[in-house]
Amino acid sequence: MQYFCTEFLMLSVMEKHKTVMFEGRELHYRDDGREHHDTVVLLHGFLQNLNVWSSFILTYMRNMHVVAIDLPGHGYSSTYSDVHTMDFMAQAVKTVLDDANVEQCVMVGHSLGGYVALAFADRYSYMLKGLSLMHSHAMCDTPEIRLRRDEVCHQVHLNRAGFIVDFITGLFDESKREYLATDIKELKDQCLETREEGILAAQRGMKVRTSKVKTLTSLSVPVLFVYGKNDPRIPLELGLSQAMLPHRSEVLMMDGVAHMSFMEEREYVKRRLCDFVHQCYTT
Repeated sequence: MQYFCTEFLMLSVMEKHKTVMFEGRELHYRDDGREHHDTVVLLHGFLQNLNVWSSFILTYMRNMHVVAIDLPGHGYSSTYSDVHTMDFMAQAVKTVLDDANVEQCVMVGHSLGGYVALAFADRYSYMLKGLSLMHSHAMCDTPEIRLRRDEVCHQVHLNRAGFIVDFITGLFDESKREYLATDIKELKDQCLETREEGILAAQRGMKVRTSKVKTLTSLSVPVLFVYGKNDPRIPLELGLSQAMLPHRSEVLMMDGVAHMSFMEEREYVKRRLCDFVHQCYTT
């Protein structure tokens, strides 16, 4: 009976997905609220998939067009090679947006999704009305971080599940972990579905990504930076220095928040992001 229920839930989720072929394999995405003009594109972080945005999709689809994408190697989207570069993922995003008939959008990228969004901006800036980087930045990896990514790949190969459980826990501020225990467990379950080859391809892609500081500096559209003061992965100084680069930028900095602000302060971030999307379309 439990197996049947699990299969039923998976089929229900899949029914909401659309697919498009990219280099001979499938990309999955959701496309909701198509009758609305303002469009927001949601790109998830490392290990996650488009379902991490479910609460945002259900809220936003009432008054805007929402596209959420399973990045290559994540969710139901295919893994293509040993290395998924940020430019490659940006091309995959472009393929999805073409299939969804999106000509312009506000793109929101969390962590890994922010790296992909910057690579997209580098290639297709004409398609952006605005950009939001959530717990992400435009710098390339330092030598120390590159070594750390090699260590991550080794850990994943030895104990994928153990790595995922520990990694996800560390993304949340300690003060929020008990309060968000159910949400964190659900996120862990979601991330445990990510295949080893997809995890490794993403890590290797992030390791070789190039700086997009010039891209961020040259953007003419508004950029919203979202950071947590207690984020162990994005130092406060780095976040603030990045916010100085674009021509037009806003910073949403939250106390008691680590790397998952859109879950740690869900309703507040949801409102602010919604306001930002509408501002990008009215200015």
